Amino acid sequence: MSSQQALLTILDDKIRHDRLVLPTLPEIALRVRKTADDPDVSLMQMTDVIAQDPALSARMMKIANSAFMGRSIQVSTLNQAVTRIGLSQIKNIATAMALEQLFVSEYKQVQQQMDKLWRDNIQVAAIAVACLKSYQHTQSNCKLSADVMTLCALVHNIGALAVISEAERHPEVFGHPLFLNSVIDKAAPYISVKVLKAWGFGDEFQLAAKSWRVCKAGTPIHYTDFIRLAAIVRGYYRSVEEQHMLLQDYLAQQVIEVPEFMQQPQIASVFQDVRALFQ
Repeated sequence: MSSQQALLTILDDKIRHDRLVLPTLPEIALRVRKTADDPDVSLMQMTDVIAQDPALSARMMKIANSAFMGRSIQVSTLNQAVTRIGLSQIKNIATAMALEQLFVSEYKQVQQQMDKLWRDNIQVAAIAVACLKSYQHTQSNCKLSADVMTLCALVHNIGALAVISEAERHPEVFGHPLFLNSVIDKAAPYISVKVLKAWGFGDEFQLAAKSWRVCKAGTPIHYTDFIRLAAIVRGYYRSVEEQHMLLQDYLAQQVIEVPEFMQQPQIASVFQDVRALFQ
């Protein structure tokens, strides 16, 4: 049995017997989400929760003062930052900012893989949000949310994190990145859905994780479609023909205006703004 098949067999067995160790949300993200779900929560209470984590507090300040929020007047306190972001957005934005804490390993080769996965997720999120905002500029009836889009893109392939963690027990795997990527392609979609269910994430997140690899435009337009656009840009689809057909579908539906959509100034600008939030 090949190393690849052996790892897939181990993953399959652990999934079937519910023994696969799934990543858990950082504690601060759990507290923020629980607090945000309280219908009687106040902005001050949310500020107190976020203030317990200095790194997240700094992130919230950065976001509140960023071009992403579209404000020119700078805020100087965490309470002002939370007020500017708003309770409706803080749950997803704070979760997105806390996710990086999961991508950590004490082993150098494993950390390199996790760093790459996190960077890839940031790129997907930046492209997806930029395309969504461009689409909303011409389709004012689109009710999709930029903060949901950001988080959705960051967790669309979260199952890969569980695969890398399991592969950590098989050091020979990390000497062959293509081999590891092949295992991730096969196992990550199903594991991603399991992770998101365990985290209590809604249907829109699970749908994106399950179906973004499918080269088929959705109707109506969904968060998954903007992840697919990012996948096209990143070259994630193996079939050039299917990728081309998907791109033509999005042009026909006016989700994008031109084939080289990342070269459009508006999209390129938002892409840089979103990516800067994670630097």
